Amino acid sequence: MKLDDRFARTLRSSPAVGALLLSACNAGPAYRPPSPSDLKIPAEFQSSSTITAEQEMIDLARWWESFEDPVLTELVDRAFTGNLDIGVAAARLRQARATLRATRGQALPTASASASVSRSIGNDSSSIVDPSTGQTVSRGGDVTVYRGGFDVAWEADLFGGIRRSIEAARASAEAGEASLRFTQASIASEVGLNYIEARLAQIRLRIARENLGSQDETLELVGWRRQAGLVSSLDFEQARQLRAQTAATVPTIENDYATAVNHIAVLLGEAPGAVTALIDPPASIPLAPGVGAPIPAQVIERRPDVASAERSLAAESARIGVQTAQLYPALRLSGAFAGSATSVGDVIGNGIGSLLAGITAPIFEGGQIRAAILGQRAATDAAYDTYRQAVLTALEEAENAIKGRDVAERREADLAVSYEAANNAARYARLQYRSGLIDFQALLDAERTLLSSQDATAAARAARASAAIQLYKALGGGWQAAPMPAPGPYEGGGEPHRSEKRD
Repeated sequence: MKLDDRFARTLRSSPAVGALLLSACNAGPAYRPPSPSDLKIPAEFQSSSTITAEQEMIDLARWWESFEDPVLTELVDRAFTGNLDIGVAAARLRQARATLRATRGQALPTASASASVSRSIGNDSSSIVDPSTGQTVSRGGDVTVYRGGFDVAWEADLFGGIRRSIEAARASAEAGEASLRFTQASIASEVGLNYIEARLAQIRLRIARENLGSQDETLELVGWRRQAGLVSSLDFEQARQLRAQTAATVPTIENDYATAVNHIAVLLGEAPGAVTALIDPPASIPLAPGVGAPIPAQVIERRPDVASAERSLAAESARIGVQTAQLYPALRLSGAFAGSATSVGDVIGNGIGSLLAGITAPIFEGGQIRAAILGQRAATDAAYDTYRQAVLTALEEAENAIKGRDVAERREADLAVSYEAANNAARYARLQYRSGLIDFQALLDAERTLLSSQDATAAARAARASAAIQLYKALGGGWQAAPMPAPGPYEGGGEPHRSEKRD
């Protein structure tokens, strides 16, 4: 008779066991995701009126391509494959999926087998009887005895403790995947923001150096006029002071550029300086089209950090059932087989098997199980509040990003007018100073205003580009098209660490 048949016959012959199987259920609450009303999601964003319906929609999945900057696109794509934070998140996801597979194995029977061979050598010519087979063998020859056996065990998941464990492990794995996707979206936006900072530094350097050239001409002109006795040394010293102030900004801007470029390299999983040659050629700050304002529920559905918090809540809820199932009886079935013979073919025929069914139930645990249930319910409450906080944070970031994009566009437009006026004023001031129509203080003020206006205009364009990146991230873009990272060297079959080779 097969061992499976023995299990079935045992179950049929035991009314108590049959009743327990009929009453099998899942302990703990049945999880249902909170509704939008429970989460207090509004019907629309307050700032939605600032986004016109005519604005072009972009593909949020690969928003960086809308900037039409091949260098930015290359950097983001390289970050997806090389960033170490993404690698960490991917490894944790693989770990969570391995835990899920191991948890699923708890619902299956376990089996183990053993085998051995023993041989005795003697010169005695007398005979002995093999106790396992009843055969008479000579003591004078070599005697070989083969032994084999296996054990099988299975715990019936009567009250769903194992099923709840699988449910929790599955939700944790899904939360890990959402965390990976959020990391990918965050890294894409971080690369974009630092790229904008690098391009802004390049433009600010150009502005500073152009103004240095203009101020050198002014300083030379003032020097001639001083030698001619037309102006005092005060004008010359003021011109020299302005030129030195402008020159002093250059090292700071160069440091800002190096900081942004080096951080991009680290975001790509490379050493500082690895992408300097790629970014060094000067380029303008790229801009991207706007997006139509979505409804808040769409943002919540797209954002992986919100999905991660919701899946963590589902996992904690399932663990309530895992703890609750400890209150109820557990059914464990086990079987064993062992045999030995002087011939391999006779081991099974001469074997002896056994099958046992046992029920255990908690009687007195000192309140430990109910305390664990209360503790898990508290953990689920904390996960629920964490989920709600993630939703509110997502709504806040989207609201602020929509408003920030609108403000950045309007500010850039006003500063463009300001720069045009400051440039005209500086040009007129130089002409009038050469003609002796104004004093040097008026020229000095005009040149200072021009430098400040140029710098502010460049910063406004960068702020507009950065606001767009922050908006795309806040709306849940940047992860949908990201590739799944490859396994690391330990999981992917690469060379082991040196310490492992020595073991």
